[in-house]
Amino acid sequence: MDNRPIGFFDSGLGGLTCISQLMKTLPDERIIYFGDTARTPYGSKAPSTITAFSTQIADFLIQRDVKMIVIACNTVSATCLDELSARYPDTPVIGIIKPAAETIAEICTKDNQIAIIGTKVTIKSQAYEKLIHALSPSLSIHSVSCPTLVPLIEEGIIENQIMDLSIRHYLDQFISYHNIDTLVLGCTHYPLIRTNIEKLYPGISIINPSKEIVKSIKKELTDRNLLACGSTFDNTFYASDLSENFINMINRIFALSEFRIAFKSFDLDVQK
Repeated sequence: MDNRPIGFFDSGLGGLTCISQLMKTLPDERIIYFGDTARTPYGSKAPSTITAFSTQIADFLIQRDVKMIVIACNTVSATCLDELSARYPDTPVIGIIKPAAETIAEICTKDNQIAIIGTKVTIKSQAYEKLIHALSPSLSIHSVSCPTLVPLIEEGIIENQIMDLSIRHYLDQFISYHNIDTLVLGCTHYPLIRTNIEKLYPGISIINPSKEIVKSIKKELTDRNLLACGSTFDNTFYASDLSENFINMINRIFALSEFRIAFKSFDLDVQK
């Protein structure tokens, strides 16, 4: 048993979608979350910049004695998971891409046409394709970056015609041309627009990595005897810019839960 918190981080508020899934599966766990809202989005930044930002945030979480680091960001997972794992050899570090890739390889067949949507960095890295094909080489995978979706989500522009038009701009022709039947939400922000996508493209099966990562978290905690029991730790949400949008999104996601929440702002002051 270990009642220390789990450390989550993301470029902004997208990683909150992982925490909502964690609550359903492991309600005794407590978390420290860091959203780098002052420097979001990461998806168009250089890999060296993403690594520098991510290392600083991970150091911040380690200093707060987390028992695990969860990279609740596809862009970071695609860029510097190995570097972070090597930096903290005594702390499990879990990325979001591998658990989803394992699920895709397990449930899809060569008859499926699978689409990965994500940021420019995630798509350019081909991280999903490499992991999926290592497990199931026969699967047909197509990918497309959707760079404007994260800024819109961060601004709370979700249940809005602007969001629907943006989704259609990226996906209408892409889905039609490749006959897509399975869509992977390759950014933790995208579950927040899942309803929009389902409305626009009914019948397409959607895979949510924010849900799949919880299976890996539970397994790792169980294997290492780190599961919490009766923790009294308050869940703390840090942001490099504690904006109204960030607070509103947290309240929206956890509105009906008994999740104990504390908000804090922390300026990382990274040298770019």
